[in-house]
Amino acid sequence: MSRFNFKLPDIGEGVMEGEIVKWLIAPGDAIAEDQPMVEVMTDKATVTITAPKTGKVLELGGDEGAVIAVHSTLVVLDLPNGQGIDEGAAAALPEDDGPAATAVGDIKETVPGAGLIQSSAAAAPSPVAGGFFSEKPLATPATRKLARELGVDLRTVEPTGPHGRVVKQDVRRAAGASAAPATAAASHTPVALPAPDEPGAVEVRTPLRGVRKRIFDAMARSKHTAAHFTFVEECDVTALKSLRAKLKVAAAEQGVGFSYLPLFVKAVVAALNKHPSLASAYDEATGEIVERHVRNIGIASATDAGLMVPVIKNADRLSLIDLAREIERLGEATKTGRVSPSDLQGSVFTITSLGKQGGHFATPILNMPEVGILGIHRIKQKPVVRDGEIVVGDVMLLSLSFDHRIIDGHIGAAFAYEIIRYLEAPELLLLEA
Repeated sequence: MSRFNFKLPDIGEGVMEGEIVKWLIAPGDAIAEDQPMVEVMTDKATVTITAPKTGKVLELGGDEGAVIAVHSTLVVLDLPNGQGIDEGAAAALPEDDGPAATAVGDIKETVPGAGLIQSSAAAAPSPVAGGFFSEKPLATPATRKLARELGVDLRTVEPTGPHGRVVKQDVRRAAGASAAPATAAASHTPVALPAPDEPGAVEVRTPLRGVRKRIFDAMARSKHTAAHFTFVEECDVTALKSLRAKLKVAAAEQGVGFSYLPLFVKAVVAALNKHPSLASAYDEATGEIVERHVRNIGIASATDAGLMVPVIKNADRLSLIDLAREIERLGEATKTGRVSPSDLQGSVFTITSLGKQGGHFATPILNMPEVGILGIHRIKQKPVVRDGEIVVGDVMLLSLSFDHRIIDGHIGAAFAYEIIRYLEAPELLLLEA
């Protein structure tokens, strides 16, 4: 038999592992070169990996939902005409006996706020005060399950397995156990939901994996790590609404749609220039506040698969019409699942909007490691006071959440009022670079 081992490739900078979302092949299948084999999700995106050569599927590297390390065997193929490595020789060769599979195809999804800080300290496990710490520990699903049952934070477990992988013995050692903790496992086993008793009643159970699992983990980490506080204030957008109507007509002549978002992005960029601490981030691995001077603005977007945050790069260098074009491009790419990994990385501040479903106000969850997020709500007509008289105005509530560990209350409030100043007098945006 002629075996060929294909490895999980380097899908993106800083990516150490991937979750198998969906197999598109099965053992025994004959596959052709460039045929899609599997969808793999990393912290940055989901990619479809195709077959580099024609052959027959012998083995799969893991079940759907399994997490495997980069450069681990993804699939074993039988190649014709002796192109592969025979089964006996393969056992004596090092791990790189076959080339890594090529990651191509459509980029599907990503998690709000992943991969925003890339540093040498984040590239490898780093010890911190109190012991070992690794932001992205490598471990099999069984090891992760054991850690959950024992209440062990995998990030604090020093690995002894191959390629820096945390194994079960490491988890048991961290938990203070010397043997398989059958009793502890039983006491921590989640109680299954009872099935309905009514005749004909059904329930559907879906494994928490893929995009929803990434969102689940990211939102929980943000909520339980950052010290959220939310500031809410009214904004009279009557003048903004009038300006947008004029710009919408001018943009349409150039074949570009023009929403309110370009104006909000401009206002946020101008406010960040006045309050640069709102573009900072906290690097948990090094215990440092990172001051970021780029103005990359994330736009939270709802998709059928979940929340995504495409990023407008260098928004401070774009005109209003250029911002509208970029927002349109990113929106289309996000909806169709063709957004690139680079479009999903590097934001320093996020804007989120529910449009017509925006409600009265909300408490947005931070897109970590960012320290601020702006929530935009529905425009409503309300009485406002102008020049001592009560008139009907177009009013919107803005909800801004901040990480109170980094941003003091008065700084967050000043930042909010700076945004409001530009939105209530949008002609001031024309003075900004």
